Amino acid sequence: MAVIVDTVAGNPGRPRHPEKAHRPDQPILRKPDWIRVKAPISLGYVATRDIVRANGLHTVCEEAGCPNIGECWERRHATFMIMGDTCTRACAFCNVKTGMPAALDPDEPKHVANATAKLGLAHVVITSVDRDDLDDGGAAHFAAVIRAIRARCRQTTIEVLTPDFLRKAGAVETVVAAKPDVFNHNLETVPSNYLAVRPGARYFASLLLLQRAKELDPQIFTKSGIMVGLGEERNEVLQVMDDLRAAEVDFLTIGQYLQPSRKHHPVMRFVPPDEFNALATIAYAKGFSTVSASPLTRSSHHAGEDFARLKAGRAAAR
Repeated sequence: MAVIVDTVAGNPGRPRHPEKAHRPDQPILRKPDWIRVKAPISLGYVATRDIVRANGLHTVCEEAGCPNIGECWERRHATFMIMGDTCTRACAFCNVKTGMPAALDPDEPKHVANATAKLGLAHVVITSVDRDDLDDGGAAHFAAVIRAIRARCRQTTIEVLTPDFLRKAGAVETVVAAKPDVFNHNLETVPSNYLAVRPGARYFASLLLLQRAKELDPQIFTKSGIMVGLGEERNEVLQVMDDLRAAEVDFLTIGQYLQPSRKHHPVMRFVPPDEFNALATIAYAKGFSTVSASPLTRSSHHAGEDFARLKAGRAAAR
């Protein structure tokens, strides 16, 4: 197992580029043609929405304002967001509301499993808000959801997109012990952006979380993602790739950051598709098994197809 070394001089949470700091008066850039998507109006979208509503569930598709919601819900794909719709953190990129969350719903695992069955999902993605108010950060609730899906939908593969469980001893062990097929945790951005973009998190704590998941279960697929367009430099993105490979992460996603509202961090640049293609080529050369990089790439976008590619790649390597 590789050991992660701090490759960024100084405090990884301190911006090295003060000019990149969030400015509320920053003008909102006009979206280029390659970032535009259709409005969600299909019958499949309505059917997915109705199943989500009937089970009293939240989805990151809605809460985070994902641009792919129309496409995914038309195909009856949804990413369930457990433990409520209120986050204990206030990241500058995220549209999920912040505040004091409600108590956990003990019936939520059953409802998630029921919705997974009704949607006929072959692969399901489970994410959550940050729950710093809980002793384990919600790890036991993640495990309960995984077990409920396994009991109801035996053929469904399960991907978890977890928070960082910062200072929550034993949390990652609890989740990995429940045997998800994919353990995903997003770094979101480069280290120099953390203070402005992801102030409640620590870059190397997130890396160590991913490394620990692989240590606990070498057969589990690990996954992480970043956004571009937040003012990062190209060499910083390449360094993140190296750091993730040192943690033996299998799958990398790279997508364009989109500003949810004027109060959020501004888009500093819209990265053209050819640059995403170049980053994907570099990522494969660095050793990632699977890479998804495009303006509209998100962690759970086409997650089922990507998981199939991961499995096929591992089988071919044996």
